[in-house]
Amino acid sequence: MNANKRRQIFERLAAAIPEPTTELCYGTPFELLVAVVLSAQATDKGVNKATTKLFPIANTPEAILALGEDGLREYIKTIGLFNSKAKNIIGLCERLIERHGGEVPHDRDALEALPGVGRKTANVILNTAFGQHTIAVDTHIFRVANRTRLAPGKTVLAVERGLEKHTPREFLKDAHHLLILHGRYICTARKPKCPQCPIADLCEYPDKTQAPE
Repeated sequence: MNANKRRQIFERLAAAIPEPTTELCYGTPFELLVAVVLSAQATDKGVNKATTKLFPIANTPEAILALGEDGLREYIKTIGLFNSKAKNIIGLCERLIERHGGEVPHDRDALEALPGVGRKTANVILNTAFGQHTIAVDTHIFRVANRTRLAPGKTVLAVERGLEKHTPREFLKDAHHLLILHGRYICTARKPKCPQCPIADLCEYPDKTQAPE
């Protein structure tokens, strides 16, 4: 895929998705961090259902530590892997207070040193909370990048590097959310909605779905 086609893809996605942002509900970088940790192998809708009850009660590291692991678990028990997530969130709250004055750090190494935070979560925080040009490759973005041939790669990191290299600079900040929302609602896993797709003529996927006759 050439640079002109990639630019057209992002131009059309930006036109189709004028406000590309996360569907997680949050008000502060810390709330976003907790929500993203909770979102692993869970839906944004399910996370929002839990955090709309949790955050009015506890939305700072200190307040969540005051709840304790058992107390936190009660708020997030509807989310998959809630036991390990509760443990990780308590751990990251302790680390934030001990090392960062209770604030979410702005750099990747410090974020990835927090319990429950890997590269993908760090990229989300850096991009969404702090406006950095990072691209967190989840299952939707991995699928879209490979299916369209926008940035094909056999690993998540390879796709991330490809997107960083080939995405026009003016779209780098929003690329993550443009691609994830496109993958979530149009370029779906089992049956992509190619007849409704704004980039269908640019996409290099050979098995496009057809509109019913």
